[in-house]
Amino acid sequence: MARMVLCKKLGRELPGLDAPPFPGELGQRIYEQISAEAFDLWQQQARTLIGAYQLNLADPQARDFLQQQMEEFFFGEGAQMPDWFTSGQAPGGAKGGAPAKGGGAPARKK
Repeated sequence: MARMVLCKKLGRELPGLDAPPFPGELGQRIYEQISAEAFDLWQQQARTLIGAYQLNLADPQARDFLQQQMEEFFFGEGAQMPDWFTSGQAPGGAKGGAPAKGGGAPARKK
């Protein structure tokens, strides 16, 4: 039987992750409070951010930016998905999802 969590992002009890997604306090919080489904949504959001800002994950500033966006996505003010959200569908059938909030991307080095 899957480990269940009351998902802070999706607002309902769902199967959790099998292990913390990475070491440290934020990884532990995600493991304890975020469902596997919500973590999948974050991975989609992260790919969008990496592509849109052309982040180089070898750059510590890019990794810090992505971590800040992850924390905001899961735990920031208003981070819970709207009531109409079910499996990524917005009203009218358009794809839904919570946009990341907060500061801009780190400056890229040329």
